[in-house]
Amino acid sequence: MNDSDWRFVKKRTAAADGAVYVSADGTRYRRTGGAELRAEAEFQRRIADLDYPVPHVLEEGVTGDGHYYVVEESLGEQTLHDRAVASLDGGRALHDDVVDTAGQVGARLLRAQAAHLVAPEPGALRQWLDSAGFTRNVFQENPDLDNARTHAALDHALDSLGRVALVRGHLDYGLPNVLPAGVIDWQHHGLVPLGYDVLPALEIIAFKGGGKGYTAGPAQLRRYLAVLDEAALNTTGQPGSQNLGAYLLVKALFFLALMRPTDPSRTDKHLKWQYRRHLFTKGLEQYERTRTVDTALFPGLEEFATRHSAGDHP
Repeated sequence: MNDSDWRFVKKRTAAADGAVYVSADGTRYRRTGGAELRAEAEFQRRIADLDYPVPHVLEEGVTGDGHYYVVEESLGEQTLHDRAVASLDGGRALHDDVVDTAGQVGARLLRAQAAHLVAPEPGALRQWLDSAGFTRNVFQENPDLDNARTHAALDHALDSLGRVALVRGHLDYGLPNVLPAGVIDWQHHGLVPLGYDVLPALEIIAFKGGGKGYTAGPAQLRRYLAVLDEAALNTTGQPGSQNLGAYLLVKALFFLALMRPTDPSRTDKHLKWQYRRHLFTKGLEQYERTRTVDTALFPGLEEFATRHSAGDHP
């Protein structure tokens, strides 16, 4: 493979080794990495055969310096996150076209997942919780949250999901990984309860604290969920949004993982860690009361910072 045919795009993220390149004509992406990339490519080939909306793997091999590489088709240059940022017009509201496109892609993925259910093994749902919520890391960094109250809420969430089918999932689904043609970056794949990937995709914007630059309004959230519920009803006979509270409780863990800073001088990182702790606690309280999580009640990071500096916080 001629390296002059490829332009460097970025280093791979999430502590993964390797880099991403794009072909000169923009029709293919080349990624380099190790065993985790090989496993991702194998998983991606499998779900592509199941009609998941994912890039097809075109080529794989080993580079001259011994690194594994995979070449896949491009699904486009602009993710829905990129489109959302580009469409902002002085405000922070998501453009309706982004919301509607997210609903269309999410429904395609949900239908493909529902068409290929996976027979669960004992403990599979608990394994999903530990993987999706990074529970080991969260409780190591926040031992005070490793308590009876937290585990009671998580146990209830697992019980409520006991009859939800398990499917092959993304585990890190969101607008940065979604394009109109499909879904990319399947590094953190695994078994998930049906709907876990797509249902929270707009709600999780709130966990960023305003850092993404855009928000989804109540009407947009309702419209997005309605599209996914229709897809779920047509494939399983049950709406998926009834499980959203349990999914958001797990997402609150996910966004708290790997947040505790080791450098005492990084006050900015300490603030973000405290902010995510606050969101988890707030989500936990809501779930205990109502079995739902209303992210519209979450403060933004700036609002939290103001309260935090003034001592006006839980």
